[in-house]
Amino acid sequence: MKKTSTRLADGRELIYYDLRDGEPRDAVDRRPLDPVTSASEIRHDPLLGDFVAIASHRQTRTYHPPADECPLCPSREGRSSEIPEDHYDVAVFENRFPSLTGKHGRCEVVCFTDRHDRSFADLTPEQARLVLDAWTDRTAELSRLPGVEQVYCFENRGEEIGVTLGHPHGQIYGYPHATPRTELMLRSLERHREATGGRNLFDDLVAREREDGSRIVLEGEHWTAFVPYSAHWPYEVHLYPRRRVPDLTGLDEAARAEFPGIYLELLRRFDRLFGPAGPYRPEAAAEPPTPYISGWHQAPFSGAQREEFALHLELFTIRRTKGKLKYLAGSESGMSVFINDVPPETAASRLREVASP
Repeated sequence: MKKTSTRLADGRELIYYDLRDGEPRDAVDRRPLDPVTSASEIRHDPLLGDFVAIASHRQTRTYHPPADECPLCPSREGRSSEIPEDHYDVAVFENRFPSLTGKHGRCEVVCFTDRHDRSFADLTPEQARLVLDAWTDRTAELSRLPGVEQVYCFENRGEEIGVTLGHPHGQIYGYPHATPRTELMLRSLERHREATGGRNLFDDLVAREREDGSRIVLEGEHWTAFVPYSAHWPYEVHLYPRRRVPDLTGLDEAARAEFPGIYLELLRRFDRLFGPAGPYRPEAAAEPPTPYISGWHQAPFSGAQREEFALHLELFTIRRTKGKLKYLAGSESGMSVFINDVPPETAASRLREVASP
């Protein structure tokens, strides 16, 4: 992997990750951009004990531009984008409309490929490995920033999720605190340790799923993917490395080498759930590509429980059946009590049925 760091016209950092050491990345961003200004602030909710990011400047962010005006495609003659080069493998840059800034954290955009008409599932294993290496590098780099306590690498796909840019991309959030969801996991981890005389909750959870087997979706030598026993979403898969590590930087080479094949197969199975298999071409499919959220849950960088936390990826879709979405209505949105229409065992069986030939 070759890494090249540069700056955009308004001072934001841009990093190219290339598969091979080719020509230099020396294209200059000549757009007349003003320096990025934001009104981001973090407010504490005294009732729930969590935090809310207030970011009013995001109201003006780019919204569903036509494909020939995509800001994530490479620049071309007569039109400059967020990527000055005319091609790239993977590119990461500071978000122009960040939810978190400065002492309140950092937000980055990850472009998985320069091809606008592709999705992550269309990448080759070599390309997917490069994205994994980029996620890992950004986790390591952001861990050194004084305003970052936890890093979340994630992808939103599909207009149903709220995606406003069609180019295959994800985001990286560097939070200034451990997120509420992680805090819940850490509390459960501590309670389990005390109740079992020191056993690790993550280890026991994965061992239970592997022993039961009914919710296992896919297993490799170094990874296990399963639908959790108490899945919140209609189709939800958790992916764990066999060797527990706190974050992406702890993965060994064997796990890194196997990851692309496992993850690409999971994404392709999601795309087969509700429609025909094939490349990401919405106009040719009977059902639009499966909308999903996929994200890496990593340990906070400080705290006594860091080494007890287990890195894992959570992948889920809000589509519950062909043509129907799972909406978060009164119980879910108002009281955080989820009601799942698809039994986890049924979801796992279906995901095994749509395996690649």
